Amino acid sequence: MGYQPEILIVDDEDRIRRLLKMYLEREEYATVEASNGEDALALALEKDYDLILLDVMMPGMDGVEMCQELRKTKATPVMMLTAKGEEANRVQGFEVGADDYIVKPFSPREVVLRVKAMLRRASATKFLQTDTQTKDLLVFGPLTIDNDAHRVSVDGTEIGLTPKEYELLYYLAQSPDKVFSREQLLKDVWNYEFFGDLRTVDTHIKRLREKLNRVSPEVSAIISTVWGVGYKFEAQRG
Repeated sequence: MGYQPEILIVDDEDRIRRLLKMYLEREEYATVEASNGEDALALALEKDYDLILLDVMMPGMDGVEMCQELRKTKATPVMMLTAKGEEANRVQGFEVGADDYIVKPFSPREVVLRVKAMLRRASATKFLQTDTQTKDLLVFGPLTIDNDAHRVSVDGTEIGLTPKEYELLYYLAQSPDKVFSREQLLKDVWNYEFFGDLRTVDTHIKRLREKLNRVSPEVSAIISTVWGVGYKFEAQRG
């Protein structure tokens, strides 16, 4: 048997954890459970899971706080579980770095399909052989975006991005020098139409720049702010 992806299921309801565990293990995924944010954070910091299914509303440390703490050091893919009517929590979740969300009550089959899709996007990097012929490559000076592997590097140094940070960078880089509004980015990158709070985009741009800046201040300046409009990816001249 090949590699078995491991998923951390975080929910304070035993019934939901059991249901998700049953469906995911049926698909040959390994699962670990946590019933609160504190335990989940300890587990997630100690070990690299392939994906975290994270309930938003929990007593003590909730899903938003847990994701916020996790993102200080790790880029593990996070899918939030939110109840209907928790619009504000969903937006907060995106702001602190969640990559996707699914609304309760959900179909377990839908969760499995979404998990498979996210793991496909997020884990390509992990298994790509170095001698693989790469076809989908964007190169801007020292910055290389390898879309086959979902890998970003600056002068050969790999940058650890969350799935959403990667998708945002790739989306901008596909249209160099084109200005995108925050509304457009929220709709196209997050597939999310929510009018009124666009901080999700600003927060992710800020994190992207910070991560690039640690390796190269020059490269981090590629993502520029167009005041009053949005953001653009400035292709390097020459």
